[in-house]
Amino acid sequence: MAKNADIKKIAQNRRARYDYFIDEIYEAGIALKGTEVKSIRAGKINLADGYARVEADGCLLYNVHISPYEAGNRYNVDPMRPRRLLLHKREIRKLGSAVREKGHTLIPLSVYLKGHLV
Repeated sequence: MAKNADIKKIAQNRRARYDYFIDEIYEAGIALKGTEVKSIRAGKINLADGYARVEADGCLLYNVHISPYEAGNRYNVDPMRPRRLLLHKREIRKLGSAVREKGHTLIPLSVYLKGHLV
């Protein structure tokens, strides 16, 4: 496992802690394509309007903007595309039942590098 010294915070949604009551915090990976990792390492990510939904094929992250990488050409993808969150099946089921309750939502709090993972 990586130590706390290996964690580098890239982006944080400070407004979320003010606007919402945080019930539980989960750590999830993000399935990225092409040059998105390089953009995130450069700090070109915005979590301000982001939210997640539990759907039939897993948990998806919406409205998180990852700017296209400047040096990437045809390998850049849509900056606002939905991205899959990498969670265990039991965590997805638990989040799905929690979101069905009135007043619950899933929001990203921060993005960080933990070793070589985002």
